[in-house]
Amino acid sequence: MRVLQDVAEQTTRNFFHDNQTLQLILEETLQADFLAYAKRELTVFGELCANEIDIRAKHTDREGEPKLKRYDKYGEEVSEVWVNDGYKKTVQETYDTGIVGYVHKEIPALGVKGNYTYSFAQGYLLSHAEPGFYCPVTLTMATAYLLDHYADETLKKLFLTPVCSTGEGPLFEGATFLTERQGGSDVGANVVKAVKDGDHYRLYGEKYFASNAGMCGVAMVLARMEGAPSGSKGLTLFAVPWRKETGEVNYLRVRRLKDKLGVKAVPSGEVEFDGAEAFVVGDPTRGFYYMMEALNLSRICNAIASLGIMGRALLEAKEYATRRDAFGKRLADFPMVRDTLGKLAATLHVEVATVFDMIGLYEKVTAGEATEQEIILNRLYIAIMKKETAEQAIHFAHEAIEMHGGNGYIEDFVTPRLLRDAQVLTVWEGTANILGLELIRLVSKYSAHLLFTDVMKKRLQKLAESEQKKIVVGQLGLLTEELAQFARLDADTQSFEAKKIAKKMAYVYESVVAIEWAEKHGGRYKLLAEVYLDEVWSLRKMGDPMKTVQYFEEII
Repeated sequence: MRVLQDVAEQTTRNFFHDNQTLQLILEETLQADFLAYAKRELTVFGELCANEIDIRAKHTDREGEPKLKRYDKYGEEVSEVWVNDGYKKTVQETYDTGIVGYVHKEIPALGVKGNYTYSFAQGYLLSHAEPGFYCPVTLTMATAYLLDHYADETLKKLFLTPVCSTGEGPLFEGATFLTERQGGSDVGANVVKAVKDGDHYRLYGEKYFASNAGMCGVAMVLARMEGAPSGSKGLTLFAVPWRKETGEVNYLRVRRLKDKLGVKAVPSGEVEFDGAEAFVVGDPTRGFYYMMEALNLSRICNAIASLGIMGRALLEAKEYATRRDAFGKRLADFPMVRDTLGKLAATLHVEVATVFDMIGLYEKVTAGEATEQEIILNRLYIAIMKKETAEQAIHFAHEAIEMHGGNGYIEDFVTPRLLRDAQVLTVWEGTANILGLELIRLVSKYSAHLLFTDVMKKRLQKLAESEQKKIVVGQLGLLTEELAQFARLDADTQSFEAKKIAKKMAYVYESVVAIEWAEKHGGRYKLLAEVYLDEVWSLRKMGDPMKTVQYFEEII
């Protein structure tokens, strides 16, 4: 047996160069000057992610994970979190690209602000190597969003400026602390209290799963003022600096860091507030609403991290299959292997295209240019695509391990880490059950299912007649009938059916995007659409042409 080294260690790679779908998305959405800038910067960052950042990620995962230092040598409580030097370098290099900052301020080379599409393109490349670190980036993006949209000018100067630093000044990473021991996903059960103290407040209580603890410069925290009503409506959003101006921790402590299965790069801990100084952000009665807006942003980031893992898993599987010999052939010469790689390639292309299609709508929503119906659709798309991409990330990691055989289960290779990191993405920012409840709310309160089917129908009507269109029109018709029935069900039955119907909605959305790309770009994208539709709608019968084998050279 010829043992292969991890492909990432064999050659200098660039995660942006061969990313044809991403490159086309940027060409279609960015203006000329911005596009030239983005391609240049993403080429540099793509090489950095595929090499130095990837090497550091392996070290962090295996040997250099964060550690908690609770006390100094005098026995004083300091609650410091140690991270290795390579991780610090990745932090600096990533934020200096403007992955957070340029969403909210001008890019000096262009004289205009960046946007979420460019930021998510950066996040997609980063997540090929370090989806664990993309969690702190996500939290910093959410913090910047909340401060930019709802903080007053004093708080913006105090916190937003360092949160958006791109190397010109001190950097504050962000965090969003929601989860409490007794509440979990039930945020309305939160009990952390806020006590008035002059022009600010003091927080008391515990956040039970606080990611980026010890690394953030400011955390966005939900707490309940004295006398506020119970439930989610009684929660206020606060900006809480991690340290006082003197440099000491801000009357808080990290009780312990969580020993997680994966995403070792991000320190997730239990944080206790014991009079931490805190500042109200926005309307005190709308804290939960603000945080739910930030949660939708985080869910998109979660989908981007999933896409990054999917892309890396496919890359590793493809490289191994084209280099590994077995039974006198390359693995990639066997039809069953070609079938696996072909299906993965089709799914990755379609899901990248669909997520960025969704991001296009999100850009309108965050710019305040969306209609009420588009705002509802935005929430719906985010829910179904977060769920679908997270589940696919696990599937892709599994397939990459199986392609490597025994090597895929060995920590010398990246594949075990991909699987461990992927698993959390089905949990963070809302499990499938929570996303199912979101679907039920949107259907019951806003008739989101009618908006969805109407938009899909209109998009299909714009396309020329083809066999692919006929397939998707048929599936949309079946889904429309199921959604009408779903909307009439009682609450318990809806909760039972929600995850299944959400998957079908994701498939229809992705199918529409797939055939739009097929019509617009033809060639490889028409073949990818064929493979995708055959797979998700189970169209191929035994003995039919092996499209993934026939199209292998074009799509792989």
